Amino acid sequence: MQGIPQPGRTEVLQLPRVHISRHPVMAHKMTLLRNKETPTSQFYRLVKEIGSLIAYEATAGLALREKTIETPLEQMQGYKLAGGIGITPILRAGLGLAEGFREVLHDVQIWHLGLRRDERTLQALEYYNRLPHKVDLQICYAVDPMLATGGSAIDAVNILKAKGIKRISFVCIIAAPYGLLKLSEAHPDIDIYIAALDERLNDQGYIVPGLGDAGDRQFGTF
Repeated sequence: MQGIPQPGRTEVLQLPRVHISRHPVMAHKMTLLRNKETPTSQFYRLVKEIGSLIAYEATAGLALREKTIETPLEQMQGYKLAGGIGITPILRAGLGLAEGFREVLHDVQIWHLGLRRDERTLQALEYYNRLPHKVDLQICYAVDPMLATGGSAIDAVNILKAKGIKRISFVCIIAAPYGLLKLSEAHPDIDIYIAALDERLNDQGYIVPGLGDAGDRQFGTF
């Protein structure tokens, strides 16, 4: 990222479809997650827990339809989610976040998408795609812990749109202003949910202060 201008936090905070968590429990768990002393087992558990917390916020606008049920006392009108929900974790780091969403939503479709970053060009390269041929969903959430340069996120949303998915949200734990702006410019029609907005990218394209490599820290492959 050396020599490439980066937007500041103030600039991206004005983006209309960016949602940053302000929950105190999230702030507490984020501090534990960032700590370099946090062991792998706790790190993975925290990613799942943060995924569940973000899921509550990211699903607030989902459509419902009425459902008649029987309580132990009488019949009543309740609600159920209208239409299917898809979760697309960007491998491998997105797996923990996807599990967090699954804890909240249970009956979801999980489609794995493999994108890796070319460390020389910082561009995303697709190496695995398990998206179905036919899609019938209310919404699909693309999930990846880190939104750095935005390359993987933009490509993931491109792939989902090519499948005919009309409503897409992107969910991450930490975003850099640069990647957040790039994703918003490339896909102004999607909502973006993040747990924390960091300061910048370093010369190697990593988010600082960040938390290191989210995939390595989840799976102990340092």
